[in-house]
Amino acid sequence: MSCFLITYQDGHKVARPVTSREEYLALRDSKEQIQNLAKARRGNDAAKRRLVQMNYSCMPNADGTLKGAKQMTTTVGMDVDGLKPEQLDDIAAKIIAKKQSLGLLMLEKSARLHGFHLVFRRRQNLSQEENLRWASELLGVEYDSGAKDITRIFFTTTKDDLLFLDDELFSVSPTHEPEQKKEKPKVTQEKAVVPASSAPADAEYDEATYAAIVHELEKLLGGVPMHGSRNQFIFTMACNLRYICNHDPQWVAKVLPDYGENREKWYNSIKSACNRSMTIHMPKVMKRAIERVKMAQAKPCDDAEGTDGSGNGSIPPRMPQTLPAMIRLLVSKTPDIYQPAVAHAVFPALATHLWHTKFRYIDNVEHEATLMCVLMAGTGAGKSCITKPIDCIMKDVRERDKISMEKEQEWKDEMNTKGANKDKKNRPEGIVIQEVDADMTNAAFVLRMAEAEDHFLYVHMNEIEQFNALKVSARSDSHFQIMCLAFDPGNSYGQTRVGVQSVSRRVCIRFNWNASTTIRKGQQYFSKVLTDGPISRINFCTIPEQEIGADMPIYGTYDEQFDKRLKPYIDNLNAARGVIECPQAFELAKKLKEENADFARLSQSRTFENLSFRANVIAYLKAMVLYVANGCKWERSFEDFIRWSERYDLWCKMHFFGDAIDNANGEVQVNKRGPRNLLEELPDTFTYDDVVEVRRQQNLSADKTRYMLNNWKTRGYIVRDPKGQKDVWVKCKGKTHRNQ
Repeated sequence: MSCFLITYQDGHKVARPVTSREEYLALRDSKEQIQNLAKARRGNDAAKRRLVQMNYSCMPNADGTLKGAKQMTTTVGMDVDGLKPEQLDDIAAKIIAKKQSLGLLMLEKSARLHGFHLVFRRRQNLSQEENLRWASELLGVEYDSGAKDITRIFFTTTKDDLLFLDDELFSVSPTHEPEQKKEKPKVTQEKAVVPASSAPADAEYDEATYAAIVHELEKLLGGVPMHGSRNQFIFTMACNLRYICNHDPQWVAKVLPDYGENREKWYNSIKSACNRSMTIHMPKVMKRAIERVKMAQAKPCDDAEGTDGSGNGSIPPRMPQTLPAMIRLLVSKTPDIYQPAVAHAVFPALATHLWHTKFRYIDNVEHEATLMCVLMAGTGAGKSCITKPIDCIMKDVRERDKISMEKEQEWKDEMNTKGANKDKKNRPEGIVIQEVDADMTNAAFVLRMAEAEDHFLYVHMNEIEQFNALKVSARSDSHFQIMCLAFDPGNSYGQTRVGVQSVSRRVCIRFNWNASTTIRKGQQYFSKVLTDGPISRINFCTIPEQEIGADMPIYGTYDEQFDKRLKPYIDNLNAARGVIECPQAFELAKKLKEENADFARLSQSRTFENLSFRANVIAYLKAMVLYVANGCKWERSFEDFIRWSERYDLWCKMHFFGDAIDNANGEVQVNKRGPRNLLEELPDTFTYDDVVEVRRQQNLSADKTRYMLNNWKTRGYIVRDPKGQKDVWVKCKGKTHRNQ
């Protein structure tokens, strides 16, 4: 058999064969399957995980489990992902046109409509990865490199999404090869024989497959370089992999791809790496790769770590593969490791172009696009990555500012030529300077704000400490007050002075800004105002730490063509006026608010709940900026991106400040990895005492246990024991609510 239905028993994948077309189609077209697919395509990740799951590449163990299974089926399941909508029809036609050469048995659209799943006959003389590479070259499409494990599961769609199905899928001969392909097909690695290995191709290390470890290690080392610079990369990969391959070059050669390098040169690099002296401890990057694989394999689907936004995880949520067109353009010249930070950091500058434009939030309060972003990352992490995209966005503002600055300077020069007793002209009108200096005083800030004619001011600070220039005095907290007021609609701020030359004005603050800082400095900077509001009003982002000795990331060129492609989005922002409404963004804000509330109820984290309120407003304003920049047209990619953006923001806030906020609020520090979903900590059937114990482990008191249980029951997470046992509860199926 080659087609297996996957279910979960006691947290383990269990497979049973699907033996007929009728059974296969019935599984795909059940009422529950159709409903879950519809929800998944609207962005509901929990519904996606409830889709029927199949495996096409692995024979299960004798007890039906997949974990540790080594025997391959006679077919290969392949995931083609990350396609643009306009590519789908052409790629599907190409696959079906080559169905004979490929040995195609099944082709379906993926759950999120970003690609396809296909099943083809296995070439018995090739490994799993070599089969995937062969098919990729035959079809001219890239396969999901994270799907090399034979135990990989596929989230099945419905009959309407099934483009091709051959009954041979349900009864494949173990020795079957396509008639026209009896000879060994040509593959990239057909030259030079790899030395005999000490480990099977699909072996595991510490419950993580070698193929998945290699893939994660590639990403942590900066990604596979272009041809011509791969030899050093192969050497570095081998230096790390030898720690899990018994220091055996033959073993390393079995698990490490050649990346298109000459096979003899490739193997010599592996031998050189294994001949180097080894440290006692495994390198940090190797440990991290294994940890990431184990975390990913422990989840029923392929979602990234930390997707609940709780800070629970060592790395932030992974950015969606399909991005809004404007964001895709803005990160296109940025190395992969910096792209999430840039995707967040561009919004304050984009929003600065809006004028007299408001958006009605779900609480019926009108907001302007008040966006502030702080990038917190280690020393030398590459925080300057956000500079060039912001410069391109602000180019038109700077050109307008230059005219006003020249006008202001002419007036100053004229005033300096007149004596103290001479009549002097009043300050000229129409001096609108939006981009201000980072070292301006509080008085200068009030003056610039008063003259801005309701436009936003903007500043990009290389260090967050530059905000201190806005202090009225050394002991003043006016800079934090400005941060808070800038976010709040209809605010009022100013100063009153008696001097004739002094600035006495009251203004509504419209101030968007970017700032960068190291993680330690950022935590210290906000340590005195943890519960006073600035943190919840700011969008935070970060850059993951790279391994020592990682290759230098290479940027693209921000040329005239880049500016030309960006201009229509900027023009749309400049042209917007009035109260703009977007039903899709409004509904998304309500949906995300409920998801946050669900997780707060289940984790009982007051800190997460408090931070989520304004994080949802920030996400909504970003959605509206995207909507306006796109000519007031909503795209499907907006929802995935905004959901990720909010989860990422909350992850950073909980990760960097969560424990400190708990302590400042008088709560006991629970866990440096964020709040836990208490319902997930309980068995499927549990007692009142079980709940009290779980709350105790999370340092929560027992006195609110009854209230929490009643809340869960009202929300449909749990029901009382059907057998009528007192103080016994049962989880409702599919209601663990990871808040993804």
